[in-house]
Amino acid sequence: MKSLLDSGWDLQSKISKRPVIRKVRNKSKRTKPLLSERTRLFEGVSGLKEIRVVQYGVGPIGSELVKYAVRKQGMRFVGAVDIDKNKVGKDLGELTVGQKLGVKVTDDVTTLLRRAKPDVVLHSTGSYLKDIEPQLLEVIDAGGDIVSTCEELSFPFLRNPKIAKEIDAHARKKRVTVFGTGVNPGFVMDTLVIATTTVCQHVSRIHSMRVQDASRRRLPFQKKIGAGLAQEEFRVKVSNGTIRHVGFAESIAMIASALGWKLDGIEERVEPKIAEVAVTSGYIHVEPGQVAGVNQTAWGIMNGERVITLNLQAYLGCPDPRESIVIEGDPPIDLTIKNGVHGDIATAAVVVNCIPKVITAKSGLITMKDLTVPSAWFGDLRQVIKAT
Repeated sequence: MKSLLDSGWDLQSKISKRPVIRKVRNKSKRTKPLLSERTRLFEGVSGLKEIRVVQYGVGPIGSELVKYAVRKQGMRFVGAVDIDKNKVGKDLGELTVGQKLGVKVTDDVTTLLRRAKPDVVLHSTGSYLKDIEPQLLEVIDAGGDIVSTCEELSFPFLRNPKIAKEIDAHARKKRVTVFGTGVNPGFVMDTLVIATTTVCQHVSRIHSMRVQDASRRRLPFQKKIGAGLAQEEFRVKVSNGTIRHVGFAESIAMIASALGWKLDGIEERVEPKIAEVAVTSGYIHVEPGQVAGVNQTAWGIMNGERVITLNLQAYLGCPDPRESIVIEGDPPIDLTIKNGVHGDIATAAVVVNCIPKVITAKSGLITMKDLTVPSAWFGDLRQVIKAT
C-alpha cells in the first residue's frame, strides 16, 4: 500500500498559500479580458462572433470532444493539433464526425496558435502534468484559455505543486485560465461528492464507489485496466505504474480542500478483478481466471482514520454498473446512479459544458471547486458569457 503524502502533510495550509484561490480585489490588474475584448464582439448575442476553439490532441477522447462541441451554438473550430502523421493534413471533421469542418490537423502548434488566435483550447494529450507542461505553457503564451482532460491537472497541488505554481503564475501574467476536468477525476468522484455535502451540517466520513462495465468502453481503456492479462502480468504492470486509475489522489485532495479537512496522508491499493466465467468485449476475450479489469481503492487519512474512501471497479462483464455516494453525517446521504455514467460521453459533456464558465473565470490555474455551479447549456454559449 503506497502513501502519497508524507506524514504530517498539511494539505489545506499548502493550498491556501496559492494566490490564485484568493479573491482578487483589483480587477483591473488581475482579471483577464472578457471574450468581448479579445475578439471585439458586437452588442447583442446575435451579433457576437463565435468562440474560437482549437482541439489539441485528436485521439479517442479528443475526438469525443469534437463530436459534442460541433453540436454547440456559438463556437467553431479554427484549428486542430496532433502528432500522428496519419492525421496531419486531414480534415478534423472527417476524422471525427464524418463530414468536413474546413479545419486541417497540423503538428505545428506554434504556427497554428499564432494564426488561429483561439479563445479556448480543448486539450487532451496525456494524463501526467510533467509530460504536458510545455504544451500548456505554449498555449498560455498564445493567450488562449485551456480546458484539459489531464487527470493530474484536475487538482495538481498535491503531486505537482512546483509545476502548478509555475502554470498558475504564468496564466495570471498572461490573463488566461487553465483548467483540468473530466468525468473522473473532475465530476462523479469529487465535484458531485463535494456538492452533495452541501446539505450536511456535519460530515464524518465519505465513501464514493464507481462500478463500470468496461465492455462499453473504448479499447485503450480496456487495456489500461488490464483486461485479458494473466494475474502475474497484471501485478507486474501495477508495480511499474502501467495499470492504475490516475486521479484518485487528486479527487481526495480536492474533496478535503473543499471541506477544510487537513489530511495526514493518502493511500492507494490496486487489485485485479478476476473473471469467473468467459467474457468478451468487442475487442478482448477473457477466459476464467484471467484479469477482467481493475479494483482500485484510495483512502484519505485524517487523525489516523480513513475519512474519505474512493473505490473504482471497472471490468468486462460487470452486471450492475453504478455510481454511489455515501456520506456519514447529519443528515446521512446514500445516493446511487443506476447503470452508472458513461465515461467517454460524460467526459466530453463536462469539458465542453464548462467552456463558458472557464472563459468568464478569473485568471490562473483553477479547479472544478473554483467554478461557479457548472451545468449543461442548450442555448448559444455566448449567452452565458454575455450574462456573466
